[in-house]
Amino acid sequence: MTKKLLFSALPGLVGQKVGVSEWITVTQEQVNLFAQATGDHQWIHVDEERARGGPFGGTIAHGFLTLSLLPRFFESALDFSDSSMGVNYGLNKVRFMSPVRVGSRLQAHLKLLESTPIDNRGVQMSWEVTVECEGALKPVCVAESLVRRYP
Repeated sequence: MTKKLLFSALPGLVGQKVGVSEWITVTQEQVNLFAQATGDHQWIHVDEERARGGPFGGTIAHGFLTLSLLPRFFESALDFSDSSMGVNYGLNKVRFMSPVRVGSRLQAHLKLLESTPIDNRGVQMSWEVTVECEGALKPVCVAESLVRRYP
């Protein structure tokens, strides 16, 4: 469920888990399109037959594909009603702790680490994004994402 937020509420939310995204299913079509867009055609991602006999028992998503889902996770979890636009400002840390098998469902937990006013009445936020795979014991990805929002 999307949580509505206002810039003025952010300082009071620092250090807290603020939102949880909807589940996203990773498909082979997404993986193939990502491979086509990036030129990363590693067989563990795109060769379903060979991957069945590989270390993961099937094809897996590219780590950067998982990371590129962050905007979808944010969109499904948070609604900044006093913001007309947001921009990805970068990443401080990223770790891929376990593979994402094609067909898996992913969900992100969003913890606000920092909120700082910036020019043009905007705010820069640092978020700890923990991406979990349904049924897995540990996260598949943890990233510190920097996002700027403007009114």
